[in-house]
Amino acid sequence: MTNYVLLELGQPMHAFDRDRIEGGIVVRMAKEGETLVLLDGSEAKLDSDTLVIADHNKALAMGGIFGGEHSGVNDETQNVLLECAFFSPLSITGRARRHGLHTDASHRYERGVDPALQYKALERATRLLIDLCGGEAGPVIDVTSKENLPTRATITLRRSKLDRLIGHHIADAQVTDILQRLGCEVTVGEGEWQAVAPSWRFDMEIEEDLVEEVARVYGYNNIPDEPVQAGLIMGTHREADLSLKRVKTLLNDKGYQEVITYSFVDPKVQQLIHAGEEALILPSPISSEMSAMRLSLWTGLLGTVVYNQNRQQSRVRIFESGLRFVPDTNAPLGIRQDVMLAGAICGNRYEEHWTLAKETVDFYDLKGDLEAVLDLTGKLADIEFRAEATTALHPGQSAAIYLKGERIGFIGVVHPELERKLDLNGRTLVFELEWNKLADRVVPQARDISRFPANRRDIAVLVAENVAAADVLAECKKVGVNQVVGVNLFDVYRGKGVAEGYKSLAISLILQDTSRTLEEEEIAATVARCVEALKERFQASLRD
Repeated sequence: MTNYVLLELGQPMHAFDRDRIEGGIVVRMAKEGETLVLLDGSEAKLDSDTLVIADHNKALAMGGIFGGEHSGVNDETQNVLLECAFFSPLSITGRARRHGLHTDASHRYERGVDPALQYKALERATRLLIDLCGGEAGPVIDVTSKENLPTRATITLRRSKLDRLIGHHIADAQVTDILQRLGCEVTVGEGEWQAVAPSWRFDMEIEEDLVEEVARVYGYNNIPDEPVQAGLIMGTHREADLSLKRVKTLLNDKGYQEVITYSFVDPKVQQLIHAGEEALILPSPISSEMSAMRLSLWTGLLGTVVYNQNRQQSRVRIFESGLRFVPDTNAPLGIRQDVMLAGAICGNRYEEHWTLAKETVDFYDLKGDLEAVLDLTGKLADIEFRAEATTALHPGQSAAIYLKGERIGFIGVVHPELERKLDLNGRTLVFELEWNKLADRVVPQARDISRFPANRRDIAVLVAENVAAADVLAECKKVGVNQVVGVNLFDVYRGKGVAEGYKSLAISLILQDTSRTLEEEEIAATVARCVEALKERFQASLRD
């Protein structure tokens, strides 16, 4: 009888022999190790997360799965207790398989049963029982935990969404009729419908579910076929935009490999690199070694260098672009996210080759690669490298990078103490730039090439050790702006003939005019102005 109702209505039921029940009926979780002899004669050892139907002394059935032999109906049964319930799918899922069972009841409960069907199923089974077997119906005992019952979803279906997804207009009255035929309680609004899903349709939860149902009932064959139309929107591109992809290609051409590291880093390692700086700490990190958001890309890059060195990769050239996360009370959500470009190199200057001697990379190798990147932006002339200390870099072999007076990054050799703590093998050099401050490049301006000869003059000047060569070159360009077309440092000398605390800079000056050939007197006058300017600003003197 109960199986017939199950097939007819989809509601599992169970019949107990009322005379074998001691006391009342309770629904509870099984006690750990509790046993139950099932209707098929097998014994099940229950776990504490298994739902059971029990009397005051013992378990009678596994809730929603299988009945017990002791309380089952047999030929001698006089009084029948019909049990009809709604169980949450999560309370049944997996329990039957754990005991090697797969019943019609568990199959349906695991997938969901209509929570409003129990009264109807109980009435139907009772009527069949009385009609076929006789007897009288007893009272219905209802125990409901409303807070644990699924709520019927109220879904808004918009006309605009319906038309856009289906690609066809269905009349308002027809949409309303379809929703009502589906069992929904429908309220028609301005350009929308409010539909309360029927209790048996727990798969209807969002607007797209209603669109699907309306299209299905309306008939897919009634929706006309139309060719797909895809509008093409031309992407905007300015000549001044410098693609990060172009920079990556340049670095690849120079032997660098791109890496992608986690934005989550070890806070202890990060503190070694950014001593005293505050970082965003994650409340639920993947692990304690990945509990802080990175303040720069160096943490991940240096970890990658160590990883490769530990695998016999002595020559490493890597770069990465990505976000850093800096706490900032003035930024949205209190975090400033900057796009950064960073790189690291270590090991030999060149790939191993029989014609090349082994030479370890130094500061100027990385500086040269970085200047090639900066040259793509057209802003290299405005870039200044200033000696500036940071905890992560060697104080005598590092510099801050400035663009028109604004600091945009750092470059240098990793500090020896940090090198030791991170287990780096040998000298490692790094750089990092704020990419957004460089992405808007200077558009190249074409100029006529002079038809007149260029003239080279070399000078050697003595300056103090603390004078940057870049400042000396910049001063020469400034003084000879109309005639000096090229300035280059081709030698630095310290030693015999140069006083302690001084250095000799050998500089080539290329002089040229676009309209005429320069006379020797003009060339000499320009060179003299450069020397005089260096003398005034840096107390420089010509070396004999």
